[in-house]
Amino acid sequence: MKFIVSSSYLLKQLQVLGGIINNNNTLPILDHFLFRLEQSTLEVSASDLETTIVAQLDVESLESGKVCVPARLLLDTLKTFPEQPLTFTVEANHTIEISSNSGKYALAYASAEDFPNTITLKDPSTAAITGHVLATAISKTIFAAGNDDLRPVMSGVFFQLATDGCTFVATDAHKLVKYARTDVMAPATAEFIMPKKPLNLLKGILAGSEESVTIEYNESNAKFSFGHMIMICRLIDGKYPNYEAVIPKENPNRLTIDRNLFLNSIRRVSIFSNKTTHQIRLRIAGAELNISAEDLDYSNKAEERLTCDYQGDDIQIGFNSRFLLEMLGNLTSDEVSLALSLPNRAGILTPTDGLDQGEVVTMLVMPVMLNQ
Repeated sequence: MKFIVSSSYLLKQLQVLGGIINNNNTLPILDHFLFRLEQSTLEVSASDLETTIVAQLDVESLESGKVCVPARLLLDTLKTFPEQPLTFTVEANHTIEISSNSGKYALAYASAEDFPNTITLKDPSTAAITGHVLATAISKTIFAAGNDDLRPVMSGVFFQLATDGCTFVATDAHKLVKYARTDVMAPATAEFIMPKKPLNLLKGILAGSEESVTIEYNESNAKFSFGHMIMICRLIDGKYPNYEAVIPKENPNRLTIDRNLFLNSIRRVSIFSNKTTHQIRLRIAGAELNISAEDLDYSNKAEERLTCDYQGDDIQIGFNSRFLLEMLGNLTSDEVSLALSLPNRAGILTPTDGLDQGEVVTMLVMPVMLNQ
């Protein structure tokens, strides 16, 4: 088995695949890339058992065969090469030899038979979505997903595909983000929960991509196909909580304010908040928003006044500043709106501009009880 490939082209592809490999695999074979050569097509796979990514690369070869190559060693070697053709040759002494312009390097390979088989989806349903739209949906929601092992359904992003639009939801019970697109339709209604790790990889690969991503899914797995790559991952098993029930419908008090001004003010004031609760207090009266924080243990306190557009009754409400900072930092609009009903009901943060046609972003943040 022998093939020739460009060093930088190979490195670029393998770095994407390498993102799936864990640092402490229980199975040593998962520390390897599977190379499967069929003449001028080299198929490379990486897996952590939950997720598998496969890429097809163009190489120069007339041969076929398959072999497992140590991922870390190969990546570290490729990073040091300037752009040049590399020749890979599988030798009889159980090594794969890389020949460059300046030298030869031998890596011990493992048997391809030990590498886990890629899952094939039985009777999948199918939908299609543009790459950058999917990447945006992931980046707008994934930060709000939880990390609680006891509630695995909340540690992923909930995909709701329908004939009249698609919705992506993430929550950790303290904050919730709902990202909806009315311009992306699926042929049939479906729901599933995607884990965070494969979504983070997809977000990186698909950012700015105009190509179409085909999503195939059944009850246990989802497969994303785009360009020369496919990703197959196991879905999170379980029923997602009824998130619509926690979104307050009546929110008569509405604050509209410059997003950067609000963000920077919270960032400054929160430095003086209690290091356990991160609590900040919002007092809104008339056209004035007062943001304050106090750490009684250390006698630290801060207060800022901002001008805002406000319709509603005077209100005082407390929030965890980290959640507000995450949400405001994740939006790209110039202005945001914060809708409130009562001091013990969730606040709803939405961008007032900068959205694409058919794009709806709703962010919900739970309040914290104020110490009077």
